Amino acid sequence: MHLTLDHLRRYAVARSLFKPTTLGRAIVKLGFVQADPIRAPARAQDLTLRHRVIDYRAGDLERRYSRLPIEEDFFVNYGFLPRAHHALMHPRVPKTTWTTARTKQARAMLEFIRDGGAVHPRAVDLYFAHGKVINWFGGSSNATTHLLDDMHYRGLLRIARRESGTRIYAVREAGAPAPDAAAANARFDTLIDVIVQTYAPLPAASLGHLVSLLGGGAPQWIAHRASALARAKQRLAHARVQGVDWFWPADESPTSSRWRLDDQVRLLTPFDPIVWDRRRFTIFWDWAYRFEAYMPAPKRKLGYYALPLLWRDRVIGWGNLTTTAGLVSSTFGYVVGEPPADAEFRDGLDAELARMNSFLRRV
Repeated sequence: MHLTLDHLRRYAVARSLFKPTTLGRAIVKLGFVQADPIRAPARAQDLTLRHRVIDYRAGDLERRYSRLPIEEDFFVNYGFLPRAHHALMHPRVPKTTWTTARTKQARAMLEFIRDGGAVHPRAVDLYFAHGKVINWFGGSSNATTHLLDDMHYRGLLRIARRESGTRIYAVREAGAPAPDAAAANARFDTLIDVIVQTYAPLPAASLGHLVSLLGGGAPQWIAHRASALARAKQRLAHARVQGVDWFWPADESPTSSRWRLDDQVRLLTPFDPIVWDRRRFTIFWDWAYRFEAYMPAPKRKLGYYALPLLWRDRVIGWGNLTTTAGLVSSTFGYVVGEPPADAEFRDGLDAELARMNSFLRRV
């Protein structure tokens, strides 16, 4: 069958919106769930999982995290991934080396946390009182918190759980030693396969960009990016469609009848795998979606946290949601200026808003 852009678009939506399952299985199927702290009306990780987990409620990931075989860490972005995938990135070798004084501080902090078992950053700060540092936003944050983040990134600590959104740290016991060259290549290949599992089908440029971002999760291997990308392009299924080279898992076919769409209307987080790749977004839906939360208000065109509005395999507009007294208030914009006239769309949008209300209530 001749592969078309319609096949790829249907495939992208249907493979990502698999039949809802348990929380643990959904994270394994997704491969990676990006996190974001903004609640508009909920965090990105919750908005992603609500479409893919049975009876999911906002905050379920945080509440159940400690009982699941997952880790919170940096991958291609910051988020959550299965523990088996997380282990492939460690021991992580950061690009910078600590000073002697910094190493001494980290060792002392490690002993303190090991004695405490699982420690709130406030307790660490009260014990050590290292002062203030300038964080990457340009503001001021506790130096102990800054060091905790660095120790987490370097694999010395892990996130044991969260309390009201705050990371609770525990010592991460040493895993396997650094792999030899052949094993390192195999690990890097597997991590690229996780990327493809999460975001396929991918245009060649997007695949290359994501492999570059993997340098944040596995900086020790980024010098081998070119060879790893070349291997990936050899083993992945691929085709050229309308002048663009596309890649997807070798055991899947975009033209298969298994990729079936439903009539549901869905509000997606800006970080959902379906819409994350803005390059692919423009190719599929012929308009440019922008995440405007960090833009000055006068420059926003879609809204502070505009949620892409998906109907079947088309992103036809966006919604901005707020919660008042536990109920969702919404406004919508549409690419063509008006909502579809179909009764099925109106019913679908009402059903999606009802699902959103249920999702935001903890029961």
